[in-house]
Amino acid sequence: MKEIYEDDQLIKQWDGFTNHMAAVNGTELHYVDGGQGPVLICLPGWPQTWYSYHRVAPDLARYFRVIVVDIRGMGSSATPLTGYDKKTMAADIYELILQLELGPVNVIGHDIGGMVACSLAFNFPQVVSRLLLADGLHPNEGMMQMPLMPAQGTFGDKIDNQRPYTWWMGFNQVKELPEKLLAGRYRYLLDWLFHYVMTDDSKMSDFEREVYAAVYDSPERIRASNAWYQTFNEDIEHAKAYRQLKMPVLGIASNVSYGYYQYSLPLIAENYKLVHLPLTGHYIFEENPQEVSEIILAYCS
Repeated sequence: MKEIYEDDQLIKQWDGFTNHMAAVNGTELHYVDGGQGPVLICLPGWPQTWYSYHRVAPDLARYFRVIVVDIRGMGSSATPLTGYDKKTMAADIYELILQLELGPVNVIGHDIGGMVACSLAFNFPQVVSRLLLADGLHPNEGMMQMPLMPAQGTFGDKIDNQRPYTWWMGFNQVKELPEKLLAGRYRYLLDWLFHYVMTDDSKMSDFEREVYAAVYDSPERIRASNAWYQTFNEDIEHAKAYRQLKMPVLGIASNVSYGYYQYSLPLIAENYKLVHLPLTGHYIFEENPQEVSEIILAYCS
């Protein structure tokens, strides 16, 4: 990994933030910590790292103590061979909260991070005061209806928001082959993905793309990040035992996920609010950081 893309260099861009490692739940997590006030735990998604919050975290740190965590298998966190079901990953975050003596916290998760945040709220509700889910909900049986083939005329260079074709959900189930195909050339996948699911992928800079490519070019990181997908069946089984969440829950939905949120959010939460960002694609922190920051601040204040 080039030095300019390493954590100790990237953190210099975040005034007042510092890097840390914590041993929790039989693994090690990397996290960055900065600001003062009520605690806001931030969980990133695939295929990014803690750095994905760089356009919102420094601003939010004026009002919150912001802790952005590389979830199990991500960034500089450890890559164990097991434990990628969202319940185990939620236990990682739970133990980190206890270790840091944080008490009830606000939690936001994006993409896979939203799945882990959701599981944290289901399994350890006593430590979550407010839950914010940005384009990421807990895996459920609806996933089993996702098409193997795209509907005719719907698979172009931009995602069809009415009938999205997310082929990587299947590709990431495959073991060992993705590591061989993508190691050292992950930037090709990143460029294609960002263009496909973002309304304006020019807002994902070349530097940001290189930050993530530097991490995911490693076979070990590809194996670990794909393991988040390979546990979906286990996650779905866990979900069958969960009851509706009682804490306040905010869904922040892009133009890609809004329809899914309209259906799914009422099923998982009693006290919820849904915000739609109609002109924003899946990577909301890059495309619309100011509005997202304002939404988070208003909901958690």
